[in-house]
Amino acid sequence: MIIGLRNISAVCAVLTLFSATSLQDSSNATESIVKHQSQLIALPAASTTNSQPHRVFRSILPKLKQKSQIQILLPKFVPESDENLPIYAIIETATANKYEILLGYIPDCNGASYCRLGVVSAEAVTRKTPCLRGKPVSLAKGITGYFTDFTCGAGCSDATLTWRQKNVQYVVGIKAGERASLVKMANSAINP
Repeated sequence: MIIGLRNISAVCAVLTLFSATSLQDSSNATESIVKHQSQLIALPAASTTNSQPHRVFRSILPKLKQKSQIQILLPKFVPESDENLPIYAIIETATANKYEILLGYIPDCNGASYCRLGVVSAEAVTRKTPCLRGKPVSLAKGITGYFTDFTCGAGCSDATLTWRQKNVQYVVGIKAGERASLVKMANSAINP
């Protein structure tokens, strides 16, 4: 469990409380713990909502689970999702060993530049899978990802971040995306 900086003081207070009360009798310790129960509540708890992917994926998740035999990792953070524009997840491919999800601003976006936000994909690693390329970046759980920047001509391509985990190669991409946003997006998929 990762504890945010604002909760460190609550953790320290609880640990101090336990060490200070360990010398007292158990009834005083229990009374002190109940008295400081609000500090315990301030700690982030593991819950199903924290492990759920971003809401944009919820409608397609049952179909992915039905078709895919590889571990499905979907981000909890999607850039631009806090703005007032709707974002849609569209399954492009879903097989036992691969899935590809297009992120778009309209429900029937076919990847055209005007409606494309990005992509989330995964594929089982085989001997034919190309080597990872790009600039190495550190991700959660000690994983190394590889960032490839976007290019622009008549339109801009996706910046991508690729990593491997448990024999599956995962990719997150955002059209003209920033490295920091892709790292945040990838880490939100990696962390349970």
